[in-house]
Amino acid sequence: MTPIFRFEGIYTPIITPYFEDGRPNLEALTETIEFLIASGVNGIITGGSTGENYAQTLAERVDLARFSYERIKGRVPLVVGTGAMLTQDSIALAEAARDLGADAILLASPPYAVPTDRENALNALAIDKAADLPVMLYNYPHRTGTMMGPEFLDRVGRSRNFCAIKESSGDINRVHLLARDYPHIQMGCGMDDQALEFFAWGAPFWVCGGSNFLPQEHIALYQACVVEGDFAKGRRIMSAMLPLMHVLEQGGKFIQTIKHGVSMTGIDAGAMRAPLKGLNKDDKRALEQVTRVLKSTIAGIKAEG
Repeated sequence: MTPIFRFEGIYTPIITPYFEDGRPNLEALTETIEFLIASGVNGIITGGSTGENYAQTLAERVDLARFSYERIKGRVPLVVGTGAMLTQDSIALAEAARDLGADAILLASPPYAVPTDRENALNALAIDKAADLPVMLYNYPHRTGTMMGPEFLDRVGRSRNFCAIKESSGDINRVHLLARDYPHIQMGCGMDDQALEFFAWGAPFWVCGGSNFLPQEHIALYQACVVEGDFAKGRRIMSAMLPLMHVLEQGGKFIQTIKHGVSMTGIDAGAMRAPLKGLNKDDKRALEQVTRVLKSTIAGIKAEG
């Protein structure tokens, strides 16, 4: 079955910049969008966990998606996140995505409910029916408590809209399963430290939070592995990126680290909404050092070509 939409390249789950009083900083969001598009990312995702969707009302999520759509102006695809605890909230977000003109939706399992594969599939199909847009599934059992298993994948396969999955389980066997048994669902990397392995198994896209502030370096790995098929070069780039991935994942400070990285580019990413707090001085220093070395190393590898 030919997918109705091709997800290819680097998709950035965009941050939400805030003022200190918690209001969205729309000027900084515009700057981030322009920076990402100018850097060559292939798509932008709003309303994901990297954008702090868990700390936003439905109205805020819709407003931010609409604002992003109006600023992107069709230059790259816009994917709108529909993840929510309540099915009716996800449906409302899906309908809003359709109405504002989004290219696709991101669809995760509802957290905490821990539905069976059948229940989860029926939930997903209801959201799909509301949007009638291409769907990028999001399998992240560590956050949702639910694995999108074979029965789920078989059931949602009844709709052609389900054409991709961001796989974030961390289980390499899932990569094998998706590549071998579900080739009609485009497999995307959602586990940054396994990006090389995903590309080796044919993944055509990567959803990576770090591309908010290091888009060109993430593009470089995709270019080497997927476009050029040069995995020797890809391994060198991946090796240079692994220290960053360690910093991002340690101690539950992923979003704080991403936002400080954006601030390092000169864009005011601002504070996090509660309950999260910003990085301390040591964490900032560690990220700045890792980023400096990473950029220099990857620039050198690219220059060799």
